[in-house]
Amino acid sequence: MADEKKMTNKERMKIKRLNMPAQPPLERITNFNEVPCGLTPEMAMEEAERCLNCPKPKCIAGCPVEVDIPAFIMLVRDGKFSEAARKIKETNALPAICGRVCPQDEQCEIVCVLTKKHKSVGVGNLERFVADWEREHGEVEIPKIPAPTGKRVAIVGAGPAGLTAAADLALMGHKVTIFEALHMPGGVLVYGIPEFRLPKSIVASEVDYLKQMGVEVLTSYVIGKLETIDELLEEGYDSVFIGTGAGLPNFMRIEGENLKGVYSANEYLTRANLMRGYDFPDYDTPIFSGKNVAVLGGGNTAMDAVRISKRLGADHSTIVYRRSREEMPARTEEIHHAEEEQIEFKLLTNPVKYHGDEDGWVTQMECVQMELGEPDASGRRRPVVIEGSNFIIPVDTVVVAIGNSSNPLVPQTTTGLDTNKWGNITVADERTMMTSRPGVFAGGDIVTGGATVILAAGAGKVAARAMHRYMLGLPLVDPEVEKAEAEQKAKAAKK
Repeated sequence: MADEKKMTNKERMKIKRLNMPAQPPLERITNFNEVPCGLTPEMAMEEAERCLNCPKPKCIAGCPVEVDIPAFIMLVRDGKFSEAARKIKETNALPAICGRVCPQDEQCEIVCVLTKKHKSVGVGNLERFVADWEREHGEVEIPKIPAPTGKRVAIVGAGPAGLTAAADLALMGHKVTIFEALHMPGGVLVYGIPEFRLPKSIVASEVDYLKQMGVEVLTSYVIGKLETIDELLEEGYDSVFIGTGAGLPNFMRIEGENLKGVYSANEYLTRANLMRGYDFPDYDTPIFSGKNVAVLGGGNTAMDAVRISKRLGADHSTIVYRRSREEMPARTEEIHHAEEEQIEFKLLTNPVKYHGDEDGWVTQMECVQMELGEPDASGRRRPVVIEGSNFIIPVDTVVVAIGNSSNPLVPQTTTGLDTNKWGNITVADERTMMTSRPGVFAGGDIVTGGATVILAAGAGKVAARAMHRYMLGLPLVDPEVEKAEAEQKAKAAKK
């Protein structure tokens, strides 16, 4: 590779983006090993060479956790891999996770200046590479923790929002305790995302990093049952962050939905992932391996479920989605991987009824054809039923992956905590994430409804800053930030 001083930006733009090596499709559907194999050091340095190190990089603004992307990429380009990982960890404590599951193609990469004529720099691939390099070479360094502030923080939920808030607050000198309802920390990272996309050892490693920073993690601890938010505050916690996610599954409420073999995506994924149902007989978790599996939905959760069904031995694994492929909210990479794995896509199709046998097992799914009408509130064209288009799909397993609602346990057991009509906790100002209850903050899917890992992490970061200021008796929003925002609005108004 040419020396940096001798290579011009024009020459850099001629370097093609490198595709990460991956398991062949017909091989990977027989195992739960990670699909992408990662970059080699040489590949990482070549990919990093493509970065133009823009004077006003838009990629940083596109990152919800504020990673200095050009700075870490320059370190990769120089072969300083561990230093690159530490640069990321200045603002993001979960780089090995985010490098795998963050939708970079919709955030930092989509605004890369190279996209005007070429493919963007592979930011996510490089983030994953340096995080893995640091861990695999035993070069993880625990940052210096400042002197204790004497303040105690309770984090409810060990998902991406809670873990991020915990890391940032620990780095500010606060004593942090995470309360997690499940027997393993990670939230959706462990129960929702399959091993072949995010190995659980990676999550465990990132959580261990937080523990070494002094964060206490209590598992099998259900806030709202064992204790309430009110009781945590009475016990002396100075601030509380709620990051309990959106774990209440949604159903279509159609006839036959209570037949055996009809799963919520939550149950199906939890049995397969958190409870390792795929790893029989080492883990004897009951999970039915159907031969004709239909998964309803078009998001990442649906892609995860249908790809799991293929690995569990299904002969026919099908995505059933009421809109077209263009409207599917799943990551492009996940759709591509599913297609490579011979997943069938029945698009513009919607179930209306399930049929079962005398033993109560689902055997058929009655569907109708759809056509796209005018755009709805989401901006996507609304699906409309084609009358008289009913047809039958043979199934023995159905997984409903059409979204989730917020679990009502914490809101119902916390006095003075406002929620919206969907049961999500409301925050008055997204710059602080404080709820209607003073000292109680919230972020992630419990506020937004089902969204992405990185947006949840970003909310945790915003909340941590405001919680720090709250506990120190300062204005929740830095006056300098408010001044800068006012100046930006004034400039925009003049234009």
